[in-house]
Amino acid sequence: MLIPILALAGGAGWWFRAPLAELWQAASGGAKHGLPQKIRPDPKTYAVLTKDLERWRKELSKRHAQSKTDAARTAVEGDARAVLEQALPAMMRCWLGTPWDFNGTAKGPGAGKVACGYFVATVLKDAGFQVDRYQLAQQPSENILRSFLPKESCDLSVGKEYQAFATQVETREPGVYVIGLDSHVAFVVVGGGGFRFIHSSGSRPWCVVDEGRTEAGVLQRSKWRMLGNLTANPAVLKSWLKAEKIVVRGT
Repeated sequence: MLIPILALAGGAGWWFRAPLAELWQAASGGAKHGLPQKIRPDPKTYAVLTKDLERWRKELSKRHAQSKTDAARTAVEGDARAVLEQALPAMMRCWLGTPWDFNGTAKGPGAGKVACGYFVATVLKDAGFQVDRYQLAQQPSENILRSFLPKESCDLSVGKEYQAFATQVETREPGVYVIGLDSHVAFVVVGGGGFRFIHSSGSRPWCVVDEGRTEAGVLQRSKWRMLGNLTANPAVLKSWLKAEKIVVRGT
């Protein structure tokens, strides 16, 4: 669970890569369509993760506020990044198997059906980002990214051949990304020499799935792809630490 893993926080930084890589491997498990057959929505674990993450956010926020130097604050922000990169994928996986619906607004794993935008918006809100999930979910994918990141931190590719795009993603800086597609929005988790595409899929099997490079058909078919690394951005980390309200672009 989150508590013993994060007990190492305090300058831990990228020491969390190994357990996170194991989490991704467990998520992919060689199952058909990227959905392990025995995995179902897990609202109980999700509630624990959400509660633990908020406790860690408050603790890190206190340390950040009490830091006397830029170096000390930067160190806390590094710990915040490590915590989020451990917790966010675990929270996403709790939704696996939750049914997709174009109008789905489920508030949690298995609590009804969920559209792609509501999946992304709800996970981010429950992770401690102070954002209106309804406003965020109803925006075009570019606005969802730009609500968190400046334009220069978002990479856009149009008409790029998928294998070349996927290879580029695999070599990117590790982190939790949001990706906007032609008519879709999702998470991309990069690390361990690969990536996971986690989203509420409007294609088979029509539910929240965790897919690798080969299985990610929705990602492959899209011609428009905008990608931004949330957890690598210092402003995003500070906003999370301070519980600052995020203004949804386009509202």
